[in-house]
Parts: sequence; C-alpha cells; structure tokens
Amino acid sequence: MGSNPTPRTNRNRLSEQDSCLFWANEAQLFVLDFVHWLHFGRAFKSTETHHIERGHSGLARPSSTEKIILGILGDGKPKTHRDIVEKSSLSPSSVWQGLRRAWEKGMVLRTTKPSFEREKILRGRAGIRLNTRGYHSYLLQPEGKDRVETGGVEYVSFSKKHLDVRGGGGKSKAKLILEFLKKNSNQAFFSTDIVKRLSSREVRVSDIMANARRWEHQGLVYIRGYRQDDRQTPFKEGYLLTWINQDEDRDEALKGAIERTSKALKNQSPTSPIIHRVHRIRDMIVEATTVRDLVSFDYLERKLECSDDQAEEAVRRALQLYQDIRELKLFSKYRYFYHSSIPEAELKAAVEMKENYVRQTKGRSNRIGHNWEGCVEWFVDKFTTGAKFWSQAHRTDGMDPQRITVHLIRSVGDRKQNAELDRVWEVSPGPLLEPNTYVLECKWGLVSKRDVDDFFNVLRWSKEFGVDTPDGRQAKQGVKGVFAGTAFNPKENVRLKDDKIISLAEYGARMNVQLLKAADLNQRIRHRGVPKDVSVQEICRMGRDEGQVRELLDRVWDDPKSAPELIAKASTSNTDIFEFEKSMAASR
Repeated sequence: MGSNPTPRTNRNRLSEQDSCLFWANEAQLFVLDFVHWLHFGRAFKSTETHHIERGHSGLARPSSTEKIILGILGDGKPKTHRDIVEKSSLSPSSVWQGLRRAWEKGMVLRTTKPSFEREKILRGRAGIRLNTRGYHSYLLQPEGKDRVETGGVEYVSFSKKHLDVRGGGGKSKAKLILEFLKKNSNQAFFSTDIVKRLSSREVRVSDIMANARRWEHQGLVYIRGYRQDDRQTPFKEGYLLTWINQDEDRDEALKGAIERTSKALKNQSPTSPIIHRVHRIRDMIVEATTVRDLVSFDYLERKLECSDDQAEEAVRRALQLYQDIRELKLFSKYRYFYHSSIPEAELKAAVEMKENYVRQTKGRSNRIGHNWEGCVEWFVDKFTTGAKFWSQAHRTDGMDPQRITVHLIRSVGDRKQNAELDRVWEVSPGPLLEPNTYVLECKWGLVSKRDVDDFFNVLRWSKEFGVDTPDGRQAKQGVKGVFAGTAFNPKENVRLKDDKIISLAEYGARMNVQLLKAADLNQRIRHRGVPKDVSVQEICRMGRDEGQVRELLDRVWDDPKSAPELIAKASTSNTDIFEFEKSMAASR
C-alpha cells in the first residue's frame, strides 16, 4: 500500500509537469519555425540576393512578426491590414510596422493606389456615422517580379514614388493649408474661402477642419465660430481661421488674431442678413444700457422687422458672438437683454421696473394660461378610463404630482436639462400587448407649427420618451403626443420636402401628435346639456386659478343648467383680480 502524498511530493510533481509542458512548447515552436523556412525559402532566396546586391551585410532575415504576416499571405490571395490583424494575434500597430518592413525588404507587393469604401460606425447616442476608409492590399512578391496585376489591380514593390503623401511621397494637404495661413498671416479666412483658393490642389472643407482643430490645440491657428455654452458652431460661410504669430507675445498674438477675425466678420455684414441683424441687436442693447434700461425680445423683433424665427436665430447668434451681452428671464418666462457694463445697483433697479411692467401687462395672460392647463387636465382625468397616470414627487410645494418633469439629453428651445409636461398616462390596448403612452402639452392662444415642433423635440430628446435609431433620434414606438391649444392657426400650412402642402393638423398626425382644440372640449359639455353661452374659454377667463377652474367644471358637469349662474358668481367673486389686471394694463 502506498502512503498519502505529502505537500513536498505534490510540489515535486507539479515542477516535473511544468518542465514537461515547457519543453513541449519549445519543441512545437521549433517545428513551426522550421516549416515556415521550408515553405518560404524559395521566395526569400531572390529577396536575400536582392538585399546583398544593395550592400546589406548578411541575409535579410524576416522578424517573427514578418514571418507571421508572410504565413498568412502564403495562400496567394490579396489581404488588407485589417484582414491580417483578424487572422493573427498581433496588434494593429505591429501589423502596420511589419507590413512596412516587409514591403521595403522586397518580401511583399503593395497596391499602387489605396482603395476606398464607405462603412457604418455606431457612435452610441450620436447614432450611426458614415466613414470613408482608405486601405492598401498586399501580396507575396513572386521571384524575379517587381510588379503584378491581378483582378484589375496593380501591385508593386517598394519605391519612394509609390509612397502615399502622408508617408513621405509629397506635400500633404495639411501642409498646404498651414503654409497658406502662415503666408497670409495678416488676414483671416472662412474655411470655404480657403477651399476656393486651394481648389487646384483638391482641398476640401473636411481637409481643413480636420487639421485646424489639431493646430488649434498646438497654438498655431485661431478658430472662431458661434460660441455656445458647451460647443462651437460655424458661420454661414464656415469657421474663421487665422495664423497666430509665434514670434510675438502670446497675449498680443491672440489679440491680433481676434481683431483680424472681427474685421472679416465686419466685412461680411452687407452681404449676410443674419450678421447684419446681429450687429443691430448689439447696437440696440448698448444704446439701452447707456440709458440704464433693458431690452425685451419683442422690442428687438419689431425693430428688426423680420419673422419670429429669424429674430430668434439672430438673438441666439448675438449671444454666442458677443460675450458681453447678457440675458435674463423675468418670472422664468419673459426675456430681456443688457450689456455687462451696467453697474449692479442700476441693473437691480432696472430689473425691478421691468418686473412691475410685466405684472401690469402679462398678469392676465399668465393666469388664463395656467387656467387652460387645469381645464384640459380636468377633461383628461375625467374621460380617460382604464389608464395609469404617471405621478412624481416635486420639490416645489403645491405642484401637481401628475405633472411630470423629464430629463433632456439635448437642449430644446429655452429648456436646457429638463422639461415639464402636463400629463403622462398609459393605456393598454389589450392583453399581452405593450401599452401606449400619451403625453399632454397645453398652450393658451393660437398654436403654430413651431409650437408643435417644439413639443415633438421635447419627446424625442428626452431620456424617458426618445430613442436612437438609424435615422436619428425619434420618439419611442407607442409614445403619442397630445397638444391642447385653444385654436390652431387655420391659415398656416406646412410644405413638405416633395413640395406637397398639408394642414397643421395633418402635419401633427404625421409626427404622431394629436391636436386637441377648445372646440373639442366645448362639444363635450354641449352633449352634457350646458348652454351655448358657456364655454371652456369663458371658464378659464373667469377662474381665479386652476383650483377654481376644476371646481367650476365639476359643478357645471353635475348641474349643466346652472352653468351661466355659476360663471356669473365666479366673475363677481373675482372682481378684485380683474380690476387689478385692468389697472396694471392702463398704467402701461
């Protein structure tokens, strides 16, 4: 009978096993190395002779990396760098260096010109990007041949004339652009202007900006565009670029670069309407600050004599271009602008005056707007059966828990990180089926295409209701928007890409947004027996706040015939509010 093995015996056995495995691996490597040399001996023969004639001492023996590459190319089929990386355990950089050495030593042939193909790359939330990839293919070099043509593609041995531009075969586009900026260091150029100047060398806009950002990091080139909080966007003619003088003091060189770009922008104003509006906005704000006043967005829009969208775009770009222009919102809604040179005490006094003015002119519309939201929410709560309403705890006391705050991954209009929605509810269409999610947004007044687009953008850029697709960011499947407005502009039509013109309601349906009008709500109370002289709009106007609007709707629904009397009582009880609003409007 044998005895139990001791720990020392076990260690000796493990040592013997490790030694056996070591020598087995060494023998396997030796056999593989021998087979490689037998297989490629003939191919290397001419190569070695070629290198001896060039003056090399000894034979041009391939490295281990080169041997692996030659083994993969041994089947005689052309292969790219990516193909070799996939078939070997080598890193991409090792394969690049090995292929370059093998080509220079005359072991492989390479295509004369690179091939290009378009490939799709998934960038996560950024979606799918199309990238143009350039690559060369390689073949084993046959004995005595420096050139081979197969499949209509020419393969050649190493020569300086076959080097790519970036590999030392000539002056690259990047060098051309940098020399152009340095030679014209006293001027600033839009990227599109540089393309026109260097069009004979096939320079494109993508060639410029891909290199300009690298030069910007190196402190060689100053780039100017519309500046936002978290990004920079180009002007209509592209980004502005100018050389930074390396021989001057750094601060003085940057100051000179900024002055050159400002001069270039000034010269563009007569031909660019948007730049002209931007300059006018700055002039009006500086003028108002001189007399210690603030400028409203409505005032700027009237003075510019342009559309609402054009004024919005001009103000946005002015804020990006001029860092000394400031914006503030009164009551988190009404936009005013001023210059940073105004003293703090005088700014505080000007803000107080504007707040009083807003209370006088905007108080009534603000109250009715909130009442309309409460009115629509009452109808949704009343007539939506079998639905599961979302709820949310809020930091603000008294805020309706069924009003939902969603998080945005991208700014939408004035909303930077969050957006508030009036109602969100889910309805299941049937057993074992995914529920449909309905999202409600309300607005008092005439609704336009811009309002519908803004609502749809909130849905698709929110974390809760948006999703990335191959076609870009979209609302999730099953998410349906409901936009409630007192009236939708009947004169506004939407022109599609195919020049087809459709109504605003049809446009909303195409975007999966249902439009809900005050007339739809009035129809409900008519069926209940409410007289025609009572409408939901009148209830919103007479209500003190959202709570009273809901209370009036409950009582009108329970006793339709008494609706006129209930509205008259509400009007009488709220006389103080109406008189105050009238007095504020009269003192404007």
